[in-house]
Amino acid sequence: MADTKKTTKKPAAKADAPAAEPKKAPARKAKPAAPAAGPHASLRFLRIAPRKVRLVANEVRGQKVGDALAMLKFTPQAAAQPLAKLLRSAVANAEQKGGRVDVDALFVKTLTVDGGPKMRRFMARAMGRAYRVEKKTSHVYVELGTA
Repeated sequence: MADTKKTTKKPAAKADAPAAEPKKAPARKAKPAAPAAGPHASLRFLRIAPRKVRLVANEVRGQKVGDALAMLKFTPQAAAQPLAKLLRSAVANAEQKGGRVDVDALFVKTLTVDGGPKMRRFMARAMGRAYRVEKKTSHVYVELGTA
């Protein structure tokens, strides 16, 4: 049998034709920037689970700074001490950057607690098994406002 296969030739690329544009990489999602309207401070990679930190943060949100620090001083939860330190840092930032700021008029405007990265560990169990243990971290952001 004779080979009756048809072959088609592709047209040659023109020399004066523009080169094909390279594909653009997909745009990355931008991290949401924290609103920097007033004095603020942030605490990242706190080694306490966000659920536990939120319990203390909900009690402090919206209060005057002096009242919030007094409450945190007598709160037995472990998250109270880092939150108090964070509040004092935000007050110091207000004094440093804002010039003459009335510290008594400051209040906790926003206080957000987000989850950070989880450290994954393994714990030995019966019959040679291993269970995964997640050690959670928190990111805390506080912004102060003036009354």
